[in-house]
Amino acid sequence: MGRVGLEWSPFLELSQFAGYQLYDDEEIPAAGIITGIGRVSGVECMIVANDATVKGGSYYPVTVKKHLRAQEIALQNSLPCIYLVDSGGAYLPRQADIFPDRDHFGRIFYNQAIMSSKNIAQIAVVMGSCTAGGAYVPAMADENVIIRKQGTIFLGGPPLVKAATGEEVSAEDLGGADLHCRKSGVTDHYALDDHHALHITRKIVRSLNYQKKLDVIARIVDGSRFNEFKALYGDTLVTGFMVGREYETEGIAKDGAKMVTAVSCAQVPKITVIIGGSYGAGNYGMCGRAYSPRFLYMWPNARISVMGGEQAASVLATVAKDQKAREGKQFSSADEAALREPIIKRFEEEGNPYYSSARWEPENNQLPPGCWLGATS
Repeated sequence: MGRVGLEWSPFLELSQFAGYQLYDDEEIPAAGIITGIGRVSGVECMIVANDATVKGGSYYPVTVKKHLRAQEIALQNSLPCIYLVDSGGAYLPRQADIFPDRDHFGRIFYNQAIMSSKNIAQIAVVMGSCTAGGAYVPAMADENVIIRKQGTIFLGGPPLVKAATGEEVSAEDLGGADLHCRKSGVTDHYALDDHHALHITRKIVRSLNYQKKLDVIARIVDGSRFNEFKALYGDTLVTGFMVGREYETEGIAKDGAKMVTAVSCAQVPKITVIIGGSYGAGNYGMCGRAYSPRFLYMWPNARISVMGGEQAASVLATVAKDQKAREGKQFSSADEAALREPIIKRFEEEGNPYYSSARWEPENNQLPPGCWLGATS
């Protein structure tokens, strides 16, 4: 990422654990795509880069999900997008889970059209293959760069052309830089190599005349000093809701609903950091993923699930014990232990941040809050 112009600023990488242990027989590090926010020519940009070392940059279902999440963040925060494209398109053995549905592969190009309608700049750098639907990424960008004798764009590659028409043609002749820059007009900039392409990209970003938002907090907080309000009142906040007759009588459900309503309807950017347990309704009240925070982060010791493993095991053990009693059978301590152990183990595995990050989008857990705030709009 340094070559895009990020040498002197941090790169806020998103969803690094996407795809981790998700497919039993296949390893797809970071879902085969790198996404994140970095500063290019002084402008915060969303960067989406295919990793051709992972299945040729092909899209698995989780790859599509990660790409869409990056576009969602760019839309929410009006971030220009830079696509570093080198992809063979959809991973065909899993095409049924990639192609037809609303949030599948086609949604990427739908989002590109929506971003263009909202005047969010998009720049594509064709660094390798852009095949089939993937050809739309550079074609729908505001400006694109293609690398000589390296980048190619075509709806149907040489094997498909031969199968369909019998014509034999090389990838370069079918969709290379010379064809698209000199004849078809699909591409805008002709680059000699990777370095030249990224140099052109930086120049394009520089020419956007992008209006930087004011660093509001920096202008309010003098020298990073912070005056805490009501420091001695309500000095602890525990995520979650108390259970029991007393709290139900006092209307905890109604109070919790008010909290969920406030979080849902708040119009300011929301950033969620899960630093410990985030269980059940407490996750909803503290702006979990379902409530569309701009960013969601989990620390390594965080846990997220409907409830804790011990509590889940106790509930299910009680249900099993009552069922055995209705059947006139005994439910021994050994039976209870045999039931509880796998439940606790499963909840621990499914509640840890690595499991969550492989399947949905906790973004990161390391970079300072200033990086998150700087990207919001």
